[in-house]
Amino acid sequence: MTPHIEAQPGDYADTVLLPGDPLRAKWIAETFFDHPVQVNSVRNCFGYTGEYQGERISVQAGGMGMPSNSIYITELFKDYNVKTIIRVGSCGGIAKHIKVGDIVAATTATTDSAMGKTLIPGFQYSPSVDYDLLTRFIAVCPEAHVGGITSNDYFYQPNQDWWRDHQKYGILAVEMETYMLYTLAAQYKRKALSVNTVSDHFEPVSKTEPFDSDIGMIPGMEINNKTMSPKEREQGFTKMIESVLKI
Repeated sequence: MTPHIEAQPGDYADTVLLPGDPLRAKWIAETFFDHPVQVNSVRNCFGYTGEYQGERISVQAGGMGMPSNSIYITELFKDYNVKTIIRVGSCGGIAKHIKVGDIVAATTATTDSAMGKTLIPGFQYSPSVDYDLLTRFIAVCPEAHVGGITSNDYFYQPNQDWWRDHQKYGILAVEMETYMLYTLAAQYKRKALSVNTVSDHFEPVSKTEPFDSDIGMIPGMEINNKTMSPKEREQGFTKMIESVLKI
């Protein structure tokens, strides 16, 4: 046990999926796992272990943002000896060619967080994906966009046009966790991959636009003004989850 996880040693599989939303963790376990068993409920950050096609697999919610996720990532790597963590999250689209519902696999993540500056004094650490995991993911999900993203501390940025500079530098999307996932994987010499479904987009729209992406959506899903509802973010990422489970 740890301060934040009540699971016993051996309760987690070698590979753990890491959504932010506890209800998405529950949905993943109940929808995709055979024989799921709940192994954590502390602070309602649910964790489950089960099987997928005969292989043992776990899912653990990490909450929102790098401080929260760093707690669960650290404890999974350090205390439960987890070998691989794969983030299955949501993100906001920045690149113009990306649509709501598309999947983004992150090669690296920039950040506005001070957390990166605490690792190597005087330097901002630049983390990267495990390329074996990335290659295997691309093989099963070739339609995914692959490239750099940004992990931000601010959700409500004071400068509402901040994303335009990121767009100029080829950043695909924004979320709040990948930078720390890749950094901690490097620290503990483990494997990590971050894949995210685009749940909204920063490009302004003047009216409701039809949703024309068919990647991983639930039947009847409607996307208005390039934004998914909370329920759609919770249960609308089928393609992403199925692809991750196949690697």
